[in-house]
Amino acid sequence: MASDIIKQIADYLVAAEVEKREVVKVTKTFKSDLTVEEAYQAQELLVQKKLDEGRRIIGPKMGLTSKAKWEQMGVTEPIYGYVFDYMLIDNAGVLPFSELIHPKVEAEIAFLIGDDIEGPGITGSQVLAKTEYVLPALEIIDSRYENFNFTHTDVIADNASTSRVVFGNTLRKPNDFELELVGATLSINGQIKELGAGAAVLGHPANAIAVLANMLARKGDKIKKGQIILSGALTSAILLKVGDVVSGKFDGLGEVTFSVGK
Repeated sequence: MASDIIKQIADYLVAAEVEKREVVKVTKTFKSDLTVEEAYQAQELLVQKKLDEGRRIIGPKMGLTSKAKWEQMGVTEPIYGYVFDYMLIDNAGVLPFSELIHPKVEAEIAFLIGDDIEGPGITGSQVLAKTEYVLPALEIIDSRYENFNFTHTDVIADNASTSRVVFGNTLRKPNDFELELVGATLSINGQIKELGAGAAVLGHPANAIAVLANMLARKGDKIKKGQIILSGALTSAILLKVGDVVSGKFDGLGEVTFSVGK
């Protein structure tokens, strides 16, 4: 049973997203010693509120999937959040800036899951065996916190800054190529701003999905057949502004694009 303060945190973050306003991080406003377990409790309440509104989960997403980010945040494992149906933007579609606070974009490889994956003890190779397709994606993150200023537990409570996602149209079997070697470029208005490769995500993107399965197992949950999961950023995140035209190009997986409207 979540405590009153955990419920307050969930309400606070839901309101910040709905009202499109940045807020002070919860570890400053509510509980300075917020634990990882409590942060996920707040996230679960936030997720349940969206489900109660009739929203549908597309799949989990992974965050903090590079060792460099672990060192920066002082953590030893990634985090996860959830992507909902209202967050989807069509490939070559328009991202309405007015619906967000201070969005950033990053390039990712997504996994369409062909069979349930239940931990503990899941490996990357087991994930690949249960993946129907991989596809390219651009994730738009939008922390509800002022100036993207947060701690590890703040961002967990805030559904891992999840905001919008653009999925590409190219579906490929995961064994068609070596995902750790897949390169990606992230361009804004025709200029390459970031580049990366699949190996940036825990050595191989499937490793991030395996970690997710094992993390979910701790609370008796699992990755479900049909979910589309964002495995983590291949590139750093770029701040967006109205008028930007964004393109992610992925070796063997094609291009994902969108423009930023008002």
